[in-house]
Amino acid sequence: MSLPPGFLDELRSRLSLAQVVGRKVVWDTRKSQQGKGDMWAPCPFHQEKSASFHVMDREGYYYCFGCHAKGDAISFVRETENVSFIEAVRILAGEAGMEMPQEDPRAKERSDRRTELSEVMEEAVKFYRLQLRTGAGAAARDYLKGRGLDDAACERWEIGFAPDDWRRLGAHLRQKGIDPEMIQAVGLEKVSDRGGQPYDVFRNRILFPIRDARGRAIAFGGRAMDPDDNAKYLNSPETELFDKGRNLYNHANARREAGRDAQLIVAEGYMDVIALSEAGFGATVAPLGTAVTEDQLRLLWRVHDEPVIALDGDRAGQAAALRAAKLAMPLLEAGKSLRFCLMPEGLDPDDLLRAKGTGAMQGLLDQAIPMVDLLWRAETEGRPIDSPERRAALDKRLREVLGQIRDPSIKRHYGDAFKERRYQLFNPRRVWTPRGKRRDAPVSASATTRSSELMSHDAVDRLREAVVLALLLRFPALIEMFEPALERLDFSDADHARLCDCLLATPATDADACRAAVEAALGAHALEKLHATRHLDIVPALRSDRVDIAQQCLAEELAKLAARQGAAREIEEALGDISGVEDEALTWRLSQAAQAKARAERSQGEDRRLFDLAPNGVRLDREERGALDRLLSQIGSGTRKDTK
Repeated sequence: MSLPPGFLDELRSRLSLAQVVGRKVVWDTRKSQQGKGDMWAPCPFHQEKSASFHVMDREGYYYCFGCHAKGDAISFVRETENVSFIEAVRILAGEAGMEMPQEDPRAKERSDRRTELSEVMEEAVKFYRLQLRTGAGAAARDYLKGRGLDDAACERWEIGFAPDDWRRLGAHLRQKGIDPEMIQAVGLEKVSDRGGQPYDVFRNRILFPIRDARGRAIAFGGRAMDPDDNAKYLNSPETELFDKGRNLYNHANARREAGRDAQLIVAEGYMDVIALSEAGFGATVAPLGTAVTEDQLRLLWRVHDEPVIALDGDRAGQAAALRAAKLAMPLLEAGKSLRFCLMPEGLDPDDLLRAKGTGAMQGLLDQAIPMVDLLWRAETEGRPIDSPERRAALDKRLREVLGQIRDPSIKRHYGDAFKERRYQLFNPRRVWTPRGKRRDAPVSASATTRSSELMSHDAVDRLREAVVLALLLRFPALIEMFEPALERLDFSDADHARLCDCLLATPATDADACRAAVEAALGAHALEKLHATRHLDIVPALRSDRVDIAQQCLAEELAKLAARQGAAREIEEALGDISGVEDEALTWRLSQAAQAKARAERSQGEDRRLFDLAPNGVRLDREERGALDRLLSQIGSGTRKDTK
C-alpha cells in the first residue's frame, strides 16, 4: 500500500518517540534528561543491564550502542510488535489521531511526482544562487552586506537572487528538459490571463529557500529590491509541496540545535532568523508570512517544551504575539507553553543585534515572560479600573480568557495566577498570600477540644465556608449573584478555596450538572470531604424551590466572614504602620477594629429575644428601640396639644 505524500512526515511530527519507546523500556533516570528529550534505557532488542539504548526525542531517532539498532517510531513498532511497515503505521496513526488513508493505486504515482517536484525546486535554488553572483545581483549583494551578511553567510543560507526579467528562470528550466507543467506546479511560473506566455513569479527579489523538516526545498520567500513594489515580501503560492501553515523557516536546523539544549526562538521574518542564527541563536524559526497556526504550534512543541516568541517591538508584532498566545490556550498541556520576549519598541531582533550586540539579545531572552503575564498585560495595561463597573468588566474579560483553556489543571493554575495579580492591582500595599495559606497554623488543642468542630475561630470560619459551598452546590443559580463576595473572600481552607474557584468557573445552573463539573475538575473526593463536615445535614434537606432561604443564609454567612476578615486585615495593617504614628490615632484605630471584630465574632447563640430584625437585616436592641418609640410618642402627643 502506498501512502499519500506528506502523510509520514505529519505522523512523525505528531508523535513523541519517547512515549512510543517508553511502553517497552524502563528509563535510566540518572542518565536521562527528560527536559531535553535525551533518554537512555537498557536496549529492548538484546539482553543487557546497562543503559546503552539512546532515544533522541526531538530528532525522532534512536540508537543502541550495544547492538547498533537504529530507526524511528515506525521501525521501533515494526521490530517490537513484529508487524509490517503498513501495520506499524496504522498503529501509530491511531495513537496520533490520524485517519489511515484508503488504498489508492495512484498513491505511488503521486509519491514519485512529489520527488520530481522537489528536484525542480533544487534546480531553481541553484539557478538563483548563481544569479546572486552575477552583475545583475550586485545591488542585492550590497544590500545583504549592509545587513551584516558576508559571502560565506549567503552560501550557508543558500540565498539567491531573481533577476528583473519576466522569463529568465522558466527558460533556464526548460533548457534543462523540465516539463513546463512541473515548473508551474511548484509555483515558479504563472500562466498569463491574457493568453500570453507563462512568466516567472519572482522578479528583482532576494530569495530565501524554504526547506521542510527533512531538508527538502519546497518553496521560496522573496524580498523586493524595489522599495515601491506592492509586496515587500512574497512567498511561493501553496502547492503540492508547500503548505505555509504546516511548515517553519529553518525547521530542520533549529530542531538539530534544540536537540543540543539550545532555546527555541520564534522570530517574524527570514532576516531575523538568519541574524539570530549567525549570532549564535541557532534554534530560531519563523512562520511563513502568516500568523502562527495550530499546526505550527504543534511543530514547535515537538522541538521544545517552551518556545520563546520574539517578534518585532511595534504594535503589529505585539498583536501577533497576543494572537499566538490566545491560539495556544486551548492546546496547552502540562509542561507545554510559550514564553514571550518583549522587544524594545520599533526594533526587531535583527535591529537589536546590530545596535547592541548578542549580550543585549540574550538579556531579553533571559527576561522572557510567561504566557499568563502577557495575557494579564493585554487585559489591564492602558485600561482604567477606577470604578466598580470597570473592575467588573476586567473580571468578565479574565473569565473569558480562562474559558479558552481546556485542561482543568492548567485552567485552575491560571485562575490562581490571575487572582494573585488582581489582588495586587487592587491592593498595592498588601502582600498576596494564596488562598488557604492566609492564616498561621492553629495552635494545637487538647484531645477533648479537638473533637469539637467549634474549637476555635478558624474552625468556625471553616464551618461557615463549608456551609457557603454546600449551599452553592445545592443552588448553583446563586453563584453569579454572590460572585463579588466570593472573589473577595480569603478562605482559611485550601480545599475550600479550590472548590470555590471551580464553582466560579462552571457555567452550570443545575445542581446535578454542577456536581458533575466539580467532580470532573477536582475528583469525587473533594465533595466527599466537604459533605463529611458535620452540621451540614440541613443543606441537602432544603427543597430546591426554597432559593429564598438559601439566599438569606448565604448573605448572612458571607457577611460574617467578610466582617471578621476585614477587621483582621485592618488590625494587621494598622500594626504594620505603627512606626509612623506619633499620636493616639493608632490606639483609636486598633480599638475600633477590635470592636468590629468582636461584633463579627459574636456567638450565634446570643439571645435573639433581646433584638428585633430591621427590614435591611440589621439587629436593633429592643430597649433602645422602645425608648425611641416612647420619645417619638411623646413628641407626637406634644404636637397634638399645641395644635388644639
